[in-house]
Amino acid sequence: MAKNRTYNRRNILVIIIVILLATIGLTGRLVYLIIFKSEDYAARAKALHERERPIKAERGSIYDINGVELATNRPVCTISVIHTQIKEPERVIKVLSDELGLSEENVRKRVEKRSSIERIKSNVNKEIADKIREYKLDGVMVDEDYKRYYPFDSLASKVIGFTGSDNQGVIGLEVKYEDYLRGINGTILTLTTAYGVEIENAAEDRITPQPGNDLYLSLDTNIQEYAEQAAYKVMEAKSADNVKLIVMNPNNGELYGMVNAPEFNLNDPYNLINEIAKDYVGETLSSEKLNELLNGMWRNACISDTYEPGSAFKIVTTTAALEENVVKLDDRFFCPGYKKVEDRTIRCHKAGGHGSQNFVEGIKNSCNPVFIEIGARVGVKKTYEYYKKLGLFNRTGVDIPGEANSIMHNIDNIGAVELATMSFGQSFQITPLQLLTAASAIINGGTLVTPHFGKEIKAPDGRIVKTLEYKTTDNAVSKETSEIMKQLLEAVVTDGTGRRAYLPGFRVGGKTATSEKLPRRTGKYISSFIGFAPADDPQVIALILIDEPVGIYYGGTIAAPVIAELFDNILPYMGIEARYTEEEEKKYQVGTFVVPDFVGKTKKEMKDLLKIYEFGDVYSSGEGEVVTEQFPLPGDSVNRKSGLVLYY
Repeated sequence: MAKNRTYNRRNILVIIIVILLATIGLTGRLVYLIIFKSEDYAARAKALHERERPIKAERGSIYDINGVELATNRPVCTISVIHTQIKEPERVIKVLSDELGLSEENVRKRVEKRSSIERIKSNVNKEIADKIREYKLDGVMVDEDYKRYYPFDSLASKVIGFTGSDNQGVIGLEVKYEDYLRGINGTILTLTTAYGVEIENAAEDRITPQPGNDLYLSLDTNIQEYAEQAAYKVMEAKSADNVKLIVMNPNNGELYGMVNAPEFNLNDPYNLINEIAKDYVGETLSSEKLNELLNGMWRNACISDTYEPGSAFKIVTTTAALEENVVKLDDRFFCPGYKKVEDRTIRCHKAGGHGSQNFVEGIKNSCNPVFIEIGARVGVKKTYEYYKKLGLFNRTGVDIPGEANSIMHNIDNIGAVELATMSFGQSFQITPLQLLTAASAIINGGTLVTPHFGKEIKAPDGRIVKTLEYKTTDNAVSKETSEIMKQLLEAVVTDGTGRRAYLPGFRVGGKTATSEKLPRRTGKYISSFIGFAPADDPQVIALILIDEPVGIYYGGTIAAPVIAELFDNILPYMGIEARYTEEEEKKYQVGTFVVPDFVGKTKKEMKDLLKIYEFGDVYSSGEGEVVTEQFPLPGDSVNRKSGLVLYY
């Protein structure tokens, strides 16, 4: 019995000790939780009863070189619902579907979905959002938001690009500079009960959004508008499929304008433009077909499409020949209208040939046999060395997404025929911007530049965040060759196939091209002209491509005048003043003239009319065309010109 009592006392003592230890442990834990972890658990408890609603950051604006706003923001709203707070679901469904133009079925799915918050519609006009607020519907949230707005609608649409419903860039500069423009979103934190119902009069926590930075461009709104006006004018006059036009500073690569006509409306980017929609009237387009058409409409062909440059590429061939000293300006050539290369007969654009001519005359005449011969003198290996120096094997690095690269022969597969066709711009493909960049190096003293739009990134308060820099490569061409090329290309305009780019008072250089599209013999051409001014000190260079013009398609006839019209507008705007020679002062007077109609006239009748009206000389363009339609020169009626020069 005594043993049992002793055993029981020990058991009781053990139990008391265990209970005491447990009590001390629990008390210590409680003290730890109350004193040392109170803030942490309070935050966790709060988090269980907080609901987050995002506040979109205001996207940075995009400005042109003069500070003109090209992309900005307009206040809009986002309409959302919170399931647990809705007291009158049928009324909410009816109001939202009516005011937002949505189907009741679509709204019902979101209203009845058991989630913390469900977005009904974004980018709602503030007027409509304010009207929804007036209904005072429980469970309906109206939050301030921003929508991208483009003041000039379609201006430079494929360059600037646009944003989607999430306010993120989709194409163009909006995508390229997304990280700078987008900003950092904020948040509204609202307290709720355990059932997810917001607690009335509970204070909201707010994380303020940070607006995005602003992007400043080299693009000049005025030059872009002049360029688009000229592009649309010739596109309509020639019923062309499309027109591409790029304007750039050849010395530093700053792009002043880039046209891809027809452009689209940046404020309505998912609506097909008339030029595309007219081919599908009455059809129901599948989502796949619609996406295909939209992607085509948004495509920046100046950088994304390749083509055979044709005779404009003779600039590169001439440069290589001069650099290698395989040709002199007074070298003589004979053109019978064709040249035999192995088993192939390659014809000149002038069927009867140019006869005997020196190298300068060969350039002015854009004579294929001359360039076939000098291309052979340079040879395959050296030809490719100069292509590389001029950046023709690489993308230019322009700051727009989607740039394509050239399509060139493998050097091991180039024979005499391939080299011959390459010498005058056939049998390979490059982008328009690659040609413009190579030509810039040739006329600017030999520096290969990176074409670009972006100049600076600035904070909303105007502070410079980043000055954008771009790679340049010196000595792509010697300064001596560059000087000669400027003189030769000016001669093309004053006395060659590029006469229709001539502007009295301004020294213009350039090169014409007429490229037959693949497959051959379909009657489809690209007419182009590359021009720069002033010829002795180039400040601007431009390239136009007219795709599939109807009727006369020679580059010297229809493309060169467009660059003349463009330069006629932008050179004075750029502060480049006209400097007339004595000969020009005598020949060209300011005045207004009645221009006779030459359509359908014979050469003799035209000459007689010219004598009567004293319009000067009649010239041949060297491309063999005959006047069959009226296509006035810029300034024919009122401008510096006092005469009309016709080409036949």
